[in-house]
Amino acid sequence: MAANSRPQTLVGKVAIVTGATRGIGAGLAEELAHRGAKVLITYTSASSESTADQLIEQIKGFNNGSGAAKVRADLRELSAGQTIVKAATQAFGPHIDILVNNAGVEVVRPLSDLTVDGYNLVYNLNVHGAIFLTQAIIPHLRTPGRIINISSVGARAGFANLSLYCSSKAALEGLTRCWAAELGDAGHTVNAVNPGPVQTALLENIPKELVEMQKSVTPVEHRVGTIDDIAQVVAWLASEESRWVSGQAISASGGGLRCIDS
Repeated sequence: MAANSRPQTLVGKVAIVTGATRGIGAGLAEELAHRGAKVLITYTSASSESTADQLIEQIKGFNNGSGAAKVRADLRELSAGQTIVKAATQAFGPHIDILVNNAGVEVVRPLSDLTVDGYNLVYNLNVHGAIFLTQAIIPHLRTPGRIINISSVGARAGFANLSLYCSSKAALEGLTRCWAAELGDAGHTVNAVNPGPVQTALLENIPKELVEMQKSVTPVEHRVGTIDDIAQVVAWLASEESRWVSGQAISASGGGLRCIDS
């Protein structure tokens, strides 16, 4: 979809996208800005700062009233939530409208080789980070707020050698349903998006036979997804048009793994 054809459904909205300097996260931040949102880009490593700056300059070039700012924060640390909230409110004012919990990490190892360090790496970012960032943002979330958790088809399918990753994404689905129940009275919606394999650098870490299997059972063109395939779903969930959808896990996978109960 051409940049100038994006519907301006998010004008005046403030969004936070975690892990937004590469892959899906960068695409999500770009798409929300294409639709008029002001986006806070979070990243962890100092080496990602220049990439964040490039994305900010790119968004400035949209000339559609959107904007972008950045903050470095390690979501595995409890202080990260307040650091991110402070950066968002300093850049864009006291309210936050959209949170996309995208940051995540994977460990590819069989059960026999799992370690406590690997467990902590995955769960402290994928689960702990999402919980406590969301908690920090709630006091600033303007009705109707949108919380969108990036899970995975692996949350339900289950894949060999990815038990830490898949189980952490299943936890994120469970959190999605619980938060939808808790926050609905305030007019907020909470949903998860479950991508299938997406053509990013992270895909190189996934066993090739697993990727080929998923492609073979994907009805739409038997291909892996693109970042834009996922970004369009997230942008819709962030908009007013999705107001009657909450507590859902939407499989953005081209119909792949459709035998799994959705």
